[in-house]
Amino acid sequence: MASEKNGNDQYWLKSGFINVLQNLTGVLFGFGGFYLLVRMLDKHSFGVWTLFAATTTIFEMVRSGLIQNALIKYLSFSDAKEHNKILSASFALSGGLTVLCILVNLLLATYLGRIWNSEEIIPLFWVYSIVYLFSGILSQFHWMEQANFRFNGIFFTNFLKSGVFFCFLLFCFIFDFQIKLVQLVYVQAVALFLAILLEYYFVKDLLNFTLQVTGEWVRKLLNYGKYAFGTSIGSILSSTIDQMMLGSLLSPAASGAFNIAVRIMNLVDIPTNAIAVIVFPQSARRLATEGEAAIKYLYEKSVGTILAILIPALLFLFLFPDFVVSFIAGDKYTETIPILKVTVLYCVLIPFGRQFGTILDSIGRPKITFSLVLLSAITNLGLNYILITRMGVMGAAYATLISNIFNFAISQTILNRILNVNILNTFVYAYRFYPEFFVKYIKPRLT
Repeated sequence: MASEKNGNDQYWLKSGFINVLQNLTGVLFGFGGFYLLVRMLDKHSFGVWTLFAATTTIFEMVRSGLIQNALIKYLSFSDAKEHNKILSASFALSGGLTVLCILVNLLLATYLGRIWNSEEIIPLFWVYSIVYLFSGILSQFHWMEQANFRFNGIFFTNFLKSGVFFCFLLFCFIFDFQIKLVQLVYVQAVALFLAILLEYYFVKDLLNFTLQVTGEWVRKLLNYGKYAFGTSIGSILSSTIDQMMLGSLLSPAASGAFNIAVRIMNLVDIPTNAIAVIVFPQSARRLATEGEAAIKYLYEKSVGTILAILIPALLFLFLFPDFVVSFIAGDKYTETIPILKVTVLYCVLIPFGRQFGTILDSIGRPKITFSLVLLSAITNLGLNYILITRMGVMGAAYATLISNIFNFAISQTILNRILNVNILNTFVYAYRFYPEFFVKYIKPRLT
């Protein structure tokens, strides 16, 4: 029992460290690139890039939402003899979705350029087809690693991918090279291709699949993934619909100003993303071995840990938003300051919602997550339209805040009924986090 507990502690410590490091470097590279872009591009061009990135994120989520969680779940605790069939089915599904999404992307390019009054965005979508093809291969490799509780390759390839893009921007910034937006998409394609070559060496021992696609496993992946797919789409729409509607109802520049607040908040979202990656395969395995009581603890503990890390950073952002915006984006985005203060308020609720979806998906109840996310997306869409037309950019911030409060109330009611989750326990774990961390991991190294 003691060895099992030590093994679990080592898993959480090692996996947590790698994933936090991965998210940290990814966000820092992303933030560094944003820091340079916002200074090299005018407000309109930065807004166009923001709208393009928000749209292409939806395409990425379409594929990962349908396949990722299902692949990880079945690879995590299915018979090893079935792994080759599972991988074949997932590669087939991913390939089919990639082709479909590329076609949709090409068909939508001109339409989106027209409603956003941005003709320059059209070639970005055309070139993105190459990026989407490469990212599909890399994502498959990453999911295979995650299902086998391995994260090294994910870290190094994401570091390479983000690093190449950042270095290009830094070169352009230092030498005052005037960049075109389409060049950024080409650089993304090159970075992804290099990352695929590197990731192959981390997963080649896992690439045991057959060329014959088994219909049974295709159906299993689809049946499990269909709700996670809807959840992912609803979730990404909830987080990007405000920027898209600002672009169409106001201007790309308004979308860019709002995106700056979102980018700043991404810096404090690192632990949420890292812990979600760890919790999913662990909760899927714990359900099979320990039952739902272990899942309740996993949810409360993980959310408490995230809150302990987030709250100090959120307090700083709330108290000094003018300093943060001025330091990060310069003086030309002062309209972002009040947006940031509202954004901080709903960021406190994000860990509850993120882990809600992770836990319910892992225990085989993705339909509930899908229904809630769909309801939240519809609510967010309606609130954004009403409040943006009446209040401008600030309307998008208030709409997202109200939508998150609504989502939080419903999700906690569901968790209480299914797993007897107590919200107060999350704050107890948050309070205990620092002394426990010190006693377990810092003090032994000091003595």
